[in-house]
Parts: sequence; structure tokens; C-alpha cells
Amino acid sequence: MFFHFTPPHMQFLSPVIDTAYVFVIFFFLLSGYVLAYNYAGRPTPLVKREFWRARFARLYPVYLLSLAISFNMLQAEWHARSHSDFFTGLVLTPLLLQGWSPALATFWNTVAWTLSAEALLYAAFPWLIRLPWPKSPASMIALLVAIWAIGLVPHSLYILLNPDHLAAPVNRYSSGYWLRAFKYTPLAYACTFLVGVGLGRLQIALTLSTRRRALVAAASLLALAAFYAGAVSHMPFILMHGGLMTPLFAALIVGLSGPNPIASVFSWRPLVLLGQASYCLFLLHFNFINMLRLYRVPQRLHLAALDPWISYAATVLLAFAAFYLVEEPARKALLRRRAPTPEPSVPTGLARAS
Repeated sequence: MFFHFTPPHMQFLSPVIDTAYVFVIFFFLLSGYVLAYNYAGRPTPLVKREFWRARFARLYPVYLLSLAISFNMLQAEWHARSHSDFFTGLVLTPLLLQGWSPALATFWNTVAWTLSAEALLYAAFPWLIRLPWPKSPASMIALLVAIWAIGLVPHSLYILLNPDHLAAPVNRYSSGYWLRAFKYTPLAYACTFLVGVGLGRLQIALTLSTRRRALVAAASLLALAAFYAGAVSHMPFILMHGGLMTPLFAALIVGLSGPNPIASVFSWRPLVLLGQASYCLFLLHFNFINMLRLYRVPQRLHLAALDPWISYAATVLLAFAAFYLVEEPARKALLRRRAPTPEPSVPTGLARAS
């Protein structure tokens, strides 16, 4: 939310806020990890239809809500795009296919391109989990590093070849067909998700003491702090967007995936509740805050002096309302007729993200 609508006087957090797009990488990594952690060790094979049904019940109701409450945004799309692009986006977006088009990935709901990637990755998961993953932790770590490195190859080639012929260094405001393809299309996140799946299997095979797991968590947090303090401003945008920080995120996930003092901080009840509503917050925040500004809601309520914080608070309240009144009831209703696939549980210290 702060990435798209940065509050004033937050310069001390600008290295984190300006690169908050990397947490999309963290999400895909964590999503693959949570699914693998829950499904890899089950005695009965995963039933694809039931798995996909559970994923649909988890994702689509709030997605549909995000499109419904921002229906007025289609007026802006109509004026900003050609008629053919408009009608193509109007068809692709409800089908979770807009992310396959670099030009239309942000149609209707700017942040919802991520669901195109999720749809592909969840469709592939029943086969990914059955791959012959290494049994040895050392071999698994080596394989995950290799997958991570392979995932960065296309982004490195982009830097070398500059296919969009951009004169200035690429940043978050740059635009070009191939840059948008790397930022939004589903295949760009396949390696990150695959690393998450392997990390989930690695977690099952690891036997770390509480002390060692806490050390891993502490070391990864310190490394992240050092990276943001000294290196992040020198890193190429396209590599950051492509998963350059994946090893640090992976270490943090392992460190927080068991009982230890650091993980207990992330298990604080308010953080867990925020994590539960994070999917709603992510999908709803962009268009909702834009509509608050478009219709000058804070000014009409004589609360402009409290903005943008009043808008942030309203968005968080909307996210919780959507979670309790739409996401959870709709998911249960869609799974009611058959024995549901159990909702993936999350290891200690990690909020539900899959």
C-alpha cells in the first residue's frame, strides 16, 4: 500500500518502500513453500481437482469483489485504451488471463496481474510436487541455488541487450514492452515459485534445533537490513524485480518456520490477523484509495487533515471486512458440498499467504 501511495515524511523508510515490489517475489516464494510444506508429506496423493477447487475458493471471490467495487475504473480504461484493447481486457481480466498480455496486465485492477501468475503456478503445482526432488539437504540447496540463478538469466540478458531501447537506467517508472513482460507475465515468476516448492520439501527434511533456527532468522534479518542500508540503491531494478533477493527471503522463511524467539514476534496476534487479511488488502487497496481520491471523500468528510492516514485506515478496515464477510464465507460455501481439501497451514512465525 505504501509503495503505491507513499505517505509524507517517510524518507528513512524510502529504501524499503521504493523497492516494495520485491515482496511480490517473497509472496510467490512463500506461496510455493507453504503448499509444498503441507502437501509433500501427506500419505495420500494430492487430488488435482480438489486442490484446484480449494485454490479457486480461496482466490476468486475476493478477486471478483475487487473488480465489482472498482467497476467505475472501467471508464478510465475506456478513455485510456483503444477499443480493441478495452474489450480484450474486459474479457481476459475476469478469466485471470490479463497477465499474459504485457499491455493489458494492469487492466481494471492494477495489482491483480499477480493472479494470472498464481493461476498458472497453482495449475502446475500438482505436477511440481511430484518431481524427483533430491533427498539430501545439501543437494536440494544446490538445486535451489541453480534454479534461482537460471531465473535471473532472462533479466540479465535484458540488461545486456536493452530490447526496449531505453536511454535512461531502468527504474520503477520505466516502461517498455519487454520490461512489462518481465514485470507482469506469469512465466517470469515460475523459478521463484519452484524455489519455494523445493524450499518446502527442504524444510521437511531439515532437522534444525531451536537455537540454530533462531540464528538463521537473525542472520537473514541482519543481512536484509545491511542490504537495504548499503546495497539496494546500487542494484539493477530488473534484477531486483526478477528475484535477486530470493536467497535472503528463503533463509528468513526457514528461520521463521519453527518455534524460536524471533518467530514468536511474528506470531503476535495482530500481525497474524493482518496476515490473514493481507490478500484482501493487496487486491483492494489500489482502486479503493484511488476512488477515495477521485471522489474527494476525505475532503467531503472534513477529514483532509488526517489524510493519507485516514485513507490507509479505511482501506485496512475494508480488507478485514472483505476477509470476514466475503473471503471466508465464500470459501466455505464453495467447499461445502464435498469434503474440502484442508486449507494449508503455515509454519510458526509465518502469516497465511498461499
